[in-house]
Amino acid sequence: MSQTRLEKRFADLRAEGRGGLVTFLTAGDPDYDTSLEIVKGLPEAGADVIELGMPFSDPMADGPAIQASSLRALRKGMTLKKTLELVKSFREDNQDTPIILMGYYNPVYIYGVDAFLKDAKEVGVDGFIIVDLPPEHDDEFCMPALEQGLHFIRLTTPTTVGERLPKVLNNTSGFVYYVSILGITGTGTASQDNIKQAVTRIKAGTDLPVAVGFGIRTPEQAASIAQVADASVVGSAIIDKLKENLDDDNRAKPGLSQAVLEYVRTLSKGVRDART
Repeated sequence: MSQTRLEKRFADLRAEGRGGLVTFLTAGDPDYDTSLEIVKGLPEAGADVIELGMPFSDPMADGPAIQASSLRALRKGMTLKKTLELVKSFREDNQDTPIILMGYYNPVYIYGVDAFLKDAKEVGVDGFIIVDLPPEHDDEFCMPALEQGLHFIRLTTPTTVGERLPKVLNNTSGFVYYVSILGITGTGTASQDNIKQAVTRIKAGTDLPVAVGFGIRTPEQAASIAQVADASVVGSAIIDKLKENLDDDNRAKPGLSQAVLEYVRTLSKGVRDART
């Protein structure tokens, strides 16, 4: 079986001897065109993997920043179909950078699982993180996705221990996403020692790369993660940078895309320098 885009990216990172940078943005925030401009610029700015949030009105794990980004996108008419169109437009210029869609099951269920997987694969999506689908519901979406050759990335947390960890790792593919803190996105940070112990525990049960997120806001924090894990995931802090460049009506100010991408460059430099 040929190597997927995501598998190749992590293999390349291993060969380069460095950790990766995974960036998260909500599709359609603050509007479709600006969102597409930013996403198209992420690879050059140093993003190794792109997570695109599927806007949803009732998130459970997302903190205030990502909740607000979803609402901004929805108010501008963003839909799951338009999210797939955004990926399709991105793929016109970039066939190498993996794109993961992250979100909740409700919009996918309404779209129709079979139709969604078919359309997602067609436009160039590489995998999914569906936050509210635990292993007990693998037949709903995880297994159909894997059968289509698409990755299903699972979240693990500080409380995913004992008998639970093997269940969570079962059927996970692409990479494991370790949520380093208890609670919602964008709040608090975990110590490097705690993260190192968690990554070691996870890797004892899987050969998959481990990416660590939740609470990473600075190049120094991203570098600290990249020293002990396969990738650092940054989301809320990028969205905060985007929010700083909106006017009072949540419209993009001139230079918004450049400001976001410049911030991503600083994160990328931190990650790339972490093991030198």
